[in-house]
Amino acid sequence: MSDTDGKKTLGLGGKGGHVKQSFSHGRTKSVVVEKKRKRVVVPKPGAAPTSGAQGSVQAKPDPARRPAGISDAEMERRLKALAAAKAREGAEAETRAREEREREEERQRRRDEAEAREREEREREAALRAKEEEDARQAAETEARKARKAAEQAPAAAPEPVAPLSERAKPAASAEARKPVKQRAEDDRQARAKPRDDAGGRRAGKLTLNDALSGEGGRQRSLAAMKRKQERARQKAMGMNQSREKVVREVQLPETIVVQELANRMAERVADVVKALMKMGVMATMNQTIDADTAELVIDEFGHKVVRVSDSDVEQVITQTPDEESDLQSRPPIITIMGHVDHGKTSLLDAIRKTNVVSGEAGGITQHIGAYQVTTETGAVLSFLDTPGHAAFTSMRARGANVTDIVVLVVAADDSVMPQTIEAINHAKAAKVPMIVAINKCDKPAAEPNKVRTELLQHEVVVEAMSGDVQDVEVSAITGAGLDQLLEAIALQAEILELKANPDRAAMGAVIEAQLDVGRGPVATVLVQNGTLRQGDIFVVGEQWGKVRALVNDKGERVKEAGPSVPVEVLGLNGTPEAGDVLNVVATEAQAREIAEYRAQSAKDKRAAAGAATTLEQLMAKAKADKDVAELPVLVKADVQGSAEAIVQALEKIGNDEVRVRVLHYGVGAITDTDVGLAEASGAPIIGFNVRANSTARASAQQKGVEVRYYSIIYDLVDDIKAAASGLLSAEVRENFIGYAEIREVFKVSGIGKVAGCLVTEGVARRSAGVRLLRDNVVIHEGTLKTLKRFKDEVKEVQSGQECGMAFENYDDIRAKDVIEIFEREEVERSLA
Repeated sequence: MSDTDGKKTLGLGGKGGHVKQSFSHGRTKSVVVEKKRKRVVVPKPGAAPTSGAQGSVQAKPDPARRPAGISDAEMERRLKALAAAKAREGAEAETRAREEREREEERQRRRDEAEAREREEREREAALRAKEEEDARQAAETEARKARKAAEQAPAAAPEPVAPLSERAKPAASAEARKPVKQRAEDDRQARAKPRDDAGGRRAGKLTLNDALSGEGGRQRSLAAMKRKQERARQKAMGMNQSREKVVREVQLPETIVVQELANRMAERVADVVKALMKMGVMATMNQTIDADTAELVIDEFGHKVVRVSDSDVEQVITQTPDEESDLQSRPPIITIMGHVDHGKTSLLDAIRKTNVVSGEAGGITQHIGAYQVTTETGAVLSFLDTPGHAAFTSMRARGANVTDIVVLVVAADDSVMPQTIEAINHAKAAKVPMIVAINKCDKPAAEPNKVRTELLQHEVVVEAMSGDVQDVEVSAITGAGLDQLLEAIALQAEILELKANPDRAAMGAVIEAQLDVGRGPVATVLVQNGTLRQGDIFVVGEQWGKVRALVNDKGERVKEAGPSVPVEVLGLNGTPEAGDVLNVVATEAQAREIAEYRAQSAKDKRAAAGAATTLEQLMAKAKADKDVAELPVLVKADVQGSAEAIVQALEKIGNDEVRVRVLHYGVGAITDTDVGLAEASGAPIIGFNVRANSTARASAQQKGVEVRYYSIIYDLVDDIKAAASGLLSAEVRENFIGYAEIREVFKVSGIGKVAGCLVTEGVARRSAGVRLLRDNVVIHEGTLKTLKRFKDEVKEVQSGQECGMAFENYDDIRAKDVIEIFEREEVERSLA
């Protein structure tokens, strides 16, 4: 048995010839018996047998026809195998034919069932339609009878009755109803045989499986379309097809608008708006944004009116309208205490309030801005703002001067005018508020009030004692001397100003200080300037908004409302505002949220625009400059917003062209795990000012090796950061000249090169020192010595007046009469001033 090209061949070999039996893919081909160029073809199964039963080869073949070398048994076995193969082929053919017949019968059965169901459906629909037509005919006849009866009862001059709308809409309903039921069903079947009607081009009747598979049929009209068609037909029949009048709308147009939103505001189809834009040469889809000018042209095209609006219009709800003179009432004055550090501002205010605030301040200096309300013995109510005097708190002093009515400038009689005193004078002049000079510490032996008055003249502050218009009072916070005269001067100045406000309007105030309290959340100290702030009011302050949950006065008592010139702590904000932000009460929460979101987005856009405005050359120059500058990154967390702002401003002033401090992040509240993660990523220490890290942050900082430093006095904080920044400065290299030597002769030494025979004329020559070679007082080489010898010995140094031999490292161009300058370098650590 051999296999050639996928066919199995049964070989009957011998001397006289051989027989081949071929099988191809399960089917038996004819058997060819070859014998000496003669071919005897054995027929396929089913052909007439040559001899024997069933057309097979005889059981006992003729020896003369059998190939040589094959026995009778072998020949018989092979012929039986051939017959079995033919039988299998026939059986398989019959099985396939039977299966094909069964599948065809199944398909025919399914088609018959589908046609039967479709026929039953058509007959059912025809019966329903016939019933509906019969009902319509009966209704029409009933209407006709009623009309005839009414006509008979009416007078002769009465007009002929008009047929009902149903009869006019269906004139052939009666004739159709008079047809037999079978005839109507046949007509309906023939009508359904057409896939589409002649008028509308749409498929009539129900979509069947055969129609769908044959590709015929199509979309049916929707129910809404049919209703619109019926409504138009009814209006046309009643003569109501007049054209509608165009509705002109006022379209509010912002700076940018989406095409779909523009169509909705005009009550026009989006497709029409897109088509109008295409006519203008603008290829835009319904979801794209167009500018206001293009949108205005589209609105004019459709005949509507344009009302230009901008995003900033959301703030129109908080615009201040002038108050009527009849609504104004007197309000307490707002007095700000300003002056240099340690001149006794808080002590003076404590003496007025009869409290001891200064004892609670770290280091005995004020580092927060405080707001208090005092009632004097005469019954007058005064609102005081106490500002810090340290140089870092410039912004706090500026805020205090901007919201105040009167500035009390405190100057120590034994210290006179100092830098922050001058700064306070400038703030008061910039805010254009009157000033009262309080010369404090007059009880000290070294007090010189007249010196203070004289030095104030240098800054254009002329007191009344020197024929000026600025009141001055000599006081002592320790003994209480002069306090009555100071309060009298404040009352006099307030009376001259005639301070008034309207308490019956929405409140408006300024944020003096803001902090993030652990138990109460964001808290803002607000000084109400106009109106009355009540519990439950909705307000917006800077980029934050909120609802007043509680109001706490300066004594820690909860109050229901706060009128003009009253300082209160406000609880209920959604975030910590910036110190100096303006608080405005609005009507609804939605307005407050919208204004806050607009302000936050505007601030974000400004920051992005500032970064985008930088040119490539500026970026490259900045990158080059930053490459040469060492940075000390820090994270700052403080107890209140004003302190954090002051610390950041003080740290940014530290540094020079070689080193600077970069504040990665600053905020208010306790140090959290997020701060520790940021500090670890940037390799920066965390500075906590009057705050502490929570337990999770402490554990995380210890695990990650992040340094956390706590401070309560701003002096110590600034000094430590300055010292740390000084460590980043490269050491200053100084050169000390230690000697000169003159070359008398030049020698060539094998293995060394040229050696200069020198005489040390000044100082000392050291082996470890640096040298410069001078020729005609011009430096031609700078380097180090390779060797320094005295006679034949290598020495460390040679004193003045002695001869020696010197050889330069990697340099041989030396001549007689050249001068060698010998020097040493030393590194000196630098510090920031």
